[in-house]
Amino acid sequence: MLSEKPRPQLPCPGNSGPPKGHSGNPVDTQTRHALKQDKFVTATTSGLEWIGEHRSRVIAWSVGAVLVVAVLVAGILVYQERDAAANQLLGQAMDIYQTPLAQPNQPAEPGQKTYATAAERAQAAYPLFRQTADQYGWLNAGQMARYFAGVTELDLGQQPAAEADLEKAARAGNSNLAALAKIALANLYEQTGRNSQAVTQFEDVIQHPSTTVPKAAAQLQLAQLYEATDPKEARRLYAEIKDQNKDTDAAQIATQKLATLK
Repeated sequence: MLSEKPRPQLPCPGNSGPPKGHSGNPVDTQTRHALKQDKFVTATTSGLEWIGEHRSRVIAWSVGAVLVVAVLVAGILVYQERDAAANQLLGQAMDIYQTPLAQPNQPAEPGQKTYATAAERAQAAYPLFRQTADQYGWLNAGQMARYFAGVTELDLGQQPAAEADLEKAARAGNSNLAALAKIALANLYEQTGRNSQAVTQFEDVIQHPSTTVPKAAAQLQLAQLYEATDPKEARRLYAEIKDQNKDTDAAQIATQKLATLK
């Protein structure tokens, strides 16, 4: 009996595979590059589609931003223009108000403008102060003009109008200007027999001194008010001024007042 020869093992189709060390279905460099390009194109296309869909909104945002900048620039230019106009008008009024008064038996220098009285000078300056205050009251120049309008009204004997303007000036954001207005108001109150209101204004300035009205200056005026109504309080104030302001004009005045005050 003949032995059967072993049959050669044929490779099975289901067992065939790539060599070890190699992954299945490799993606070559060109394919990967193409995929990356596809992603970039897809993202760009999506962005362009979004802009196209929201085109009106994008344009509106852009136009809105431009308009905001334009409004801000226009506002700054208008402010600068009005501020310059207000300062010019105030300067004209101040030039008049600072004009010297004619001195008795003393001729004015050639070409020099003078006024015979303070009332005449105030009458000439007042319209410009009034115009500046009314037109530019929200500017610093307008606030200053309102204070000087009140002062010139005092020169003209128009006390109710002066009081109204000085009260507004006393509420100004500029502390130096407000202090001047409060002192002018205090003097007006004192002149019209309203001493308690005058004291309130003087004490307010004493508690909030400024460059234009130092504490000692307000104390001197308050002490002078008390000389006739409360000499004891006047002496106390003069003594305080003397002790706290050594080697100053205020201390010298206070010393002289203490020597004469009974």
